[in-house]
Amino acid sequence: MPIEQPVLEGHHVRLEPLGEHHIDGLLAAAADRSFYGWTVVPETQEEMARYVATALAWRDAGTAVPFATLRADDGVVIGSTRLYDFQTWDWPEGHPSHGRTLPDVCEIGWTWLSRPAIRTGANTEAKLLMLAHAFENWKVLRVCFHTDARNERSRAAIERIGGRFEGILRAHKMAVDAIPRDSARYSIVAAEWPEAKERLRRLLARA
Repeated sequence: MPIEQPVLEGHHVRLEPLGEHHIDGLLAAAADRSFYGWTVVPETQEEMARYVATALAWRDAGTAVPFATLRADDGVVIGSTRLYDFQTWDWPEGHPSHGRTLPDVCEIGWTWLSRPAIRTGANTEAKLLMLAHAFENWKVLRVCFHTDARNERSRAAIERIGGRFEGILRAHKMAVDAIPRDSARYSIVAAEWPEAKERLRRLLARA
């Protein structure tokens, strides 16, 4: 069953459920191709339509909640992100979590922004909104992040928001340059969320 598709509102960004009506805006946001060395970001109308269709298929299968990232003040599309890779554990009968239908763990990924949106607070606030939704609404126990092990900028950004390095998954998936990708794995667990939340708020205040 599909999971709820919330609108997450902040001061810098609004995350709204991804739809076909965002395709043109996403294409415009992705216009500066020099910036996406490690991230899969569609380049043509056909590729972007396929990208959105795949995200919506994941949504309908109950395996992802994809968002369009919009600038809060004028509604311009500046990128995309998603919550996905949901796991709901088979808690034993009698356990307080028995019968849960919401995710116990999930991942944040498929995140990209337009070049002008970098270093504006957009990514920090988007992560704050999604993490708060996962930990405080869904009551997840863990949120995971993966990035290409070669992507130092992305790894630094994850560590900056409180993600803890867990190790390298070798030949984890296909990289954007069509080779087996080693992925750096990070996570934030529920016990760490209050500290991570405060860290994100401080970063956002300086943005």
